[in-house]
Amino acid sequence: MKKLLIYLKNYKKESALGPFFKLVEVIFELMVPLVMASLIDNGIGMNNRSYILKMFAILIIFGICGLAASISAQYFAAKAATGFAKELKHALFAHIQSLSFTEMDKLGVSGLITRMTSDMNQVQNGVNLTLRLLLRSPFVVFGAMIMAFTIDTQAAMIFVVAIPVLSIVVFGIMLLCIPKYRMVQERLDRVLSSTRDNLEGARVLRAFCKEEEEIKVFGLRNEELTKLQKNVGRISALMNPVTYIIINIAIAVLIWNGAIRVAAGVLTQGAVVALYNYMSQILVELIKLANLIISITKTIACGNRIQNVFETTSSMKEGQVDTTDKNSSESMVEFKNVTLQYQGGGEAALEDISFAAKPGQVIGIIGGTGSGKSSLVNLIPRFYEATEGEVLVDGLNVKEYTYQALRTKVSVCLQKAVLFHGTIRENLLWGKKDATEEELWEALSIAQAKEVVDSKEGGLDYVIEQGGKNLSGGQKQRLTIARALVQDADVLILDDSSSALDYATDAGLRIALANMKKKMTIFMVSQRTSSIQHADCILVLDDGKLVGKGKHDELLKSCEVYQEIYYSQFKKEAMANE
Repeated sequence: MKKLLIYLKNYKKESALGPFFKLVEVIFELMVPLVMASLIDNGIGMNNRSYILKMFAILIIFGICGLAASISAQYFAAKAATGFAKELKHALFAHIQSLSFTEMDKLGVSGLITRMTSDMNQVQNGVNLTLRLLLRSPFVVFGAMIMAFTIDTQAAMIFVVAIPVLSIVVFGIMLLCIPKYRMVQERLDRVLSSTRDNLEGARVLRAFCKEEEEIKVFGLRNEELTKLQKNVGRISALMNPVTYIIINIAIAVLIWNGAIRVAAGVLTQGAVVALYNYMSQILVELIKLANLIISITKTIACGNRIQNVFETTSSMKEGQVDTTDKNSSESMVEFKNVTLQYQGGGEAALEDISFAAKPGQVIGIIGGTGSGKSSLVNLIPRFYEATEGEVLVDGLNVKEYTYQALRTKVSVCLQKAVLFHGTIRENLLWGKKDATEEELWEALSIAQAKEVVDSKEGGLDYVIEQGGKNLSGGQKQRLTIARALVQDADVLILDDSSSALDYATDAGLRIALANMKKKMTIFMVSQRTSSIQHADCILVLDDGKLVGKGKHDELLKSCEVYQEIYYSQFKKEAMANE
C-alpha cells in the first residue's frame, strides 16, 4: 500500500493543507471548553451579563472559524483523494495493458475488474478519510489531555489511564480485522466471477435449464462471503461498546472525583464541566478513530490487492526493433521447433511445430477441438511466448520487435468477434486511424460487409451497442474482418473468423481475399475444409502436434486426420465418388 502513495506526489499541497486546516479546526474546538468554564465561573456564577454576552460572542466566532477550517479541510482532502484515484486508475489500467495474456489469465478478468472498481473506490475513500481524520483524532485526544492537565493534574491522571487502555482495545481489534478483510475481498472476487460468468452465458444457462444449479452454486459462494463478513462484523462491532464502557467508567470516576474536589473548594464547577467536555471530546474522537482504523484496514487490504497487480510484471520483454519495413526474407512467418506450454496448463498445447509461410501465401490451419489452432496463431503477434523454439516474422524473431512494430505487421481477427460501443466507422478506424473513406469501403467490400453497412441507418455512422448486441453473429464477424483488413498489414490472421457465415458468404470472402491488390500472407483457421482447401499450404494439427502439411489433394492421400475431417463433412460427395 505504501508504494501507491507516490500517486499523491502531484497533490502534495492539497495533502498538506487538508490536515493543516483540520488541526486549525481542532484548536478552536479545544478552546471551547475553557471558554465554557470561564462563562460558568465568571459569567453565570457572578451573574455578570456583559461577560456572558462576551463569551457567547467568542463561542460563535470560534464556531464560524472552526466551520470554515472544516470546509477547507474537506475541500483539499477531497481534491487530493480524487486526484490520487485518477492517477492510480490511469497507472493501473496502463499496467494491465502491458501484461501478457499469461499474466492476465492468472489474475483473472473478474479480479482485475474488482480492483479497478470497488478496491479503487475503497482506497480513494480511505485516503480522503485519512487526510481529514488521521491527525485530527490523535491531536484532539492528546490536546484534550494536555488541556486537562492545565485545569487539574489529579483529574488529568484519569485521562492518562483511560487513553492507553482505549488504544490497546482499538489496535487489538484492528490487528484481528486486517487479515479477515483481505479474505473478504478474495471471496468477493469469487462471487463477482460467478456473476460475470452467469450474465455472459445467460442464454446458454436457460437453453440447458441450468438456472437452479447455478443459483445453488452462487448461493454457496455468497454464503461463504456472508459468513466471513458476519465474522468480521462481530469483531469490529466490539469496538464501539467496549470503548463506550471504558470512557463511561472514566467519566463516572471523573465526575465523582470532581464533585469531591468542588466540595473541598479545590475545583470550580466550570473546571469540572470543562474536564467533562474534554473527556466527551476524547470519547467522540476515539470512536471516530476506531471507525477510521476499520476503514484504513479495508483500504490497506484493497491497496495491497492493487499493489499485487503492479508487482505482477509481464513475463515477456519488449524488443527494440521498431521498423515496419519489409526485409528480404524468403519467409514471412516461420516456426522453428516451437513448443508452447501454458502456465499451470499441464501438457504442452503445441509441441515441436516447424513450418514456413512465404510472402503472399495462404496458410490454412485445421484440426479438431483443442488441437492447438488458436494457440499457434496467437504466437505470431506474440500474445503468448513460445516455451521452446523460435517464431520469426519477416526474418526476425518476434521477441526482437517492439509490440507496436510487430502488431503493425500482423493484423488479427480473433475467434470471438468483439466490437466496441461507437459507430461502425470508429470501430473500423481501430485498424488504421487515418484510413480514408475509400479504404474503409474497400475493406468492407472484401469482408462481404458492404451490404451490412448499407442496410443500416446512417451507414458508417450507425451506432453499435455495447458488445455489438444490435448485430447478428455473422454481421459482427464480417465487420471485425473488415477492421483487420483496414490495418493493411503484411500478415493477416483469421482465427475461425467466418464460422458464423453461410457457405456462400464464406466463399465470397475467400474469393475477395484471393483477388486483393496487396498480397498478404494469410493464416486461415477453420473447422471447415471447404474454407481452406484452396490454400497454398494446409497445416493439420492433432493434440498440439503437426500431423500433416501440404496441399488439399496431398493431404487427402497422406494425412489420416485430414481425411477423417474432410470425409465427415463431405460424406455424400465422397461416397458418390467411390
